[in-house]
Amino acid sequence: MDKASISRELGHNEFDPRGTLALIVLYFVVLTLMWLFTYFVEFLGNGPTVIGLLGFLVSL
Repeated sequence: MDKASISRELGHNEFDPRGTLALIVLYFVVLTLMWLFTYFVEFLGNGPTVIGLLGFLVSL
């Protein structure tokens, strides 16, 4: 590749990784939605959890 075909050279200070940030945010949104789904499906309908059991024992 010769120098005549390069129109503009970007340095490290000019790089703006918006796409990478968008992917990271999307990843955490998906993880949060998966956690919420798992919580409501698996744990919400069950009996007392460790926290619920401790609250019950403290109230005695």
